[in-house]
Amino acid sequence: MNLEHFTRLAAQAVQETAAFIRAESGQVAPGQVEEKFLNGLVSYVDRTAEEMLVERLSRILPEASFITEEETVEQGDSELQWIIDPLDGTTNFLYNVPQYSVSVGLKSGDDLVIGIVHHVPADELFYAWKGGGAWCNGKAIQVSKRTEMRQALIATGFPYHNFSRADAWFGVMREFMREGRGVRRFGSAALDLAWVAAGRFDIFFEYGLNAWDIAAGAVLVREAGGTVADFSGENGFMEKQEMLACNAAVYEKALEVLRVNFVGGNI
Repeated sequence: MNLEHFTRLAAQAVQETAAFIRAESGQVAPGQVEEKFLNGLVSYVDRTAEEMLVERLSRILPEASFITEEETVEQGDSELQWIIDPLDGTTNFLYNVPQYSVSVGLKSGDDLVIGIVHHVPADELFYAWKGGGAWCNGKAIQVSKRTEMRQALIATGFPYHNFSRADAWFGVMREFMREGRGVRRFGSAALDLAWVAAGRFDIFFEYGLNAWDIAAGAVLVREAGGTVADFSGENGFMEKQEMLACNAAVYEKALEVLRVNFVGGNI
């Protein structure tokens, strides 16, 4: 399978979808917004963007099935599987906060092999394929080279509907605020991971994540030379809906903080 070829075709589909989202910015009326669950907003923009991606990606790999956030297509479980978030950061989009993205990953068997994240307002296209490195708008990217926690800029997502592990999350935050350079929360996990891959953030952690939030970003971070894991240091981040992503130099320290708080009895 020529992963580079399929990445470039999928990236074109993502860029076309991003152009639609950009054109709709500021155009959504209050009556066109629904609340799917607590603090989980959706509009016609999410659903139309997903339909656009499904239609285009189906032409690229007709045999592939889909996992999508808005479920505009039958959800499948074939050997090849596109994992799509058509608009990661919907609340930001609806509130005109310019931090939202399109996220598309491809899974082959148990292996994530393609990742594409488009920062829509900035028109930045991050993409990677297994064995091919990570790229942003045609330039190679890599994770940061910072080696100490006191230098690390950390990204996370605040719990916004799943508060079952909030105490453990606050414990991690206290430690990272004391030990790190600072903590940021921008509201798009896919974009946070792309920025880890680009060396802008040193560490990302969050729980309550869905596959479409992190599949593409995981490929980006790995191909940029970084590490992704669950809070136990294993590869179960998709199943456990939790992720640590960072450069190798700060990985053990960051993992220790997460293990103490999340794995050590505070789940």
